[in-house]
Amino acid sequence: MAQKTFRVSAVIVWLSSLSLGVLTTVPKIAEKDPNAFEAVTSALITTSFTLFVWYFNIYSLPKFTKEHSATGFSYPLLFRSIAIGLILMFLMVGAQKLLIPTLDFGPVVLMFEVRGIMINLIFYMLLHLLYQTHRNQQVVLELERSKADNLGAQYELLKQQVNPHFLFNSLSTLKSMVELEDKNSVDFILKLSDFYRFTLENRKLDLITLAEETEILDAYMYLLKARFEEGIELEYRIPAEVYHTWIPPFTLQLLVENCIKHNVVSLDYPLHIKVYAQDGLLTVENPLRLKKNPEHSTEVGLDNINRRYYHLLKQHVEVENDQQYFRVKLPLIHENRNH
Repeated sequence: MAQKTFRVSAVIVWLSSLSLGVLTTVPKIAEKDPNAFEAVTSALITTSFTLFVWYFNIYSLPKFTKEHSATGFSYPLLFRSIAIGLILMFLMVGAQKLLIPTLDFGPVVLMFEVRGIMINLIFYMLLHLLYQTHRNQQVVLELERSKADNLGAQYELLKQQVNPHFLFNSLSTLKSMVELEDKNSVDFILKLSDFYRFTLENRKLDLITLAEETEILDAYMYLLKARFEEGIELEYRIPAEVYHTWIPPFTLQLLVENCIKHNVVSLDYPLHIKVYAQDGLLTVENPLRLKKNPEHSTEVGLDNINRRYYHLLKQHVEVENDQQYFRVKLPLIHENRNH
């Protein structure tokens, strides 16, 4: 992204120059016998000189400041502006002397030269302040852009973690079914193929509706039922309006997968998983019946979900464990933030 060029409004430049020129005529007009022509030429000299200081510094300041970035202040530019200004002011006062022969050249030159130095100092300080503010804004914008790009890249990695993680577990399930010569192996493969087609259609989305997410979960439960039969049950207690909220894709599937990974799933001890909405949160709950020899936990699933919610909402998911039930509570998202 190209950096924005430093600019000062032409209205400000011209209005301030004209105002300063008019102000310098006040002492002349206040004299006992005011010379209107001298007052006008004095105003023109001051206005022209102020315009020179404005534009000379506007176009020179960025170049000189880059060369003196350590301090952010360019003395060479200031001295150059003052030196050129002294010469320019002398020439303009000389031109005024030609137009007004009665002009006392020495005192007038001294007065205008001092005025020129003051204008140079004041406007350089003002422009330096404006330019430093401009540079700081550019730095802040660049940092924010870099931060957004970095967060976006991290989030893409988080989304991509879901598919390999699920594929590994699905293939493990299929391996077990084949080893057991399960007659549903072919149907399982077909359903797995359908499931991955759905995955490819949604992998680029940050959010999908809860209704779509439950379709993914239902498809996943079909694959689980092929292996565990009545050993696993899923119950929804979700009001109709909550189905229109949004959720990161495959969140519920990862949570159900986490339940199976750590708990006993059998016909004697069915794993009953509930998904319900309460107090502005979507909760996935299962009774704790931990395996005697649990699989090694990498905590990829929960960490993935937590980081995705933090990326989208700057909120963390809530995890509760009261030794009887394990609950993961997800904030409800009422706005699609795919932007």
